[in-house]
Amino acid sequence: MKSPSEKHDRRAQRVRAKLRASGRPRLSIHRSNKNISAQIIDDVKGVTLASASSLDETHKGKGSDKDGAAAVGKLLAQRAIEKGIKDVVFDRGGYIFHGRVKALADAAREGGLNF
Repeated sequence: MKSPSEKHDRRAQRVRAKLRASGRPRLSIHRSNKNISAQIIDDVKGVTLASASSLDETHKGKGSDKDGAAAVGKLLAQRAIEKGIKDVVFDRGGYIFHGRVKALADAAREGGLNF
């Protein structure tokens, strides 16, 4: 029987495989019980173009609930647009598109990212 982490990794790989053909940078998220982070990755070059986290100095004290996730999404969108990135593809990383993940995605869209 597979462990929960193995199942999560399989879901994440399945989601990621569908996104690779797009050619756009990937907005990848990671969610833990206490924090949430997101980064925009160029898979062709293998570099991170922009990132934001609930652990950032500009975000300290805001938590990782839905409001905190929304703040991370807005911060990421702001940093991406400063670098000229508008079109991305959303990689939910094997997490269900619900709650904090959805809040981060909606805030990134409001911030100006297209996906």
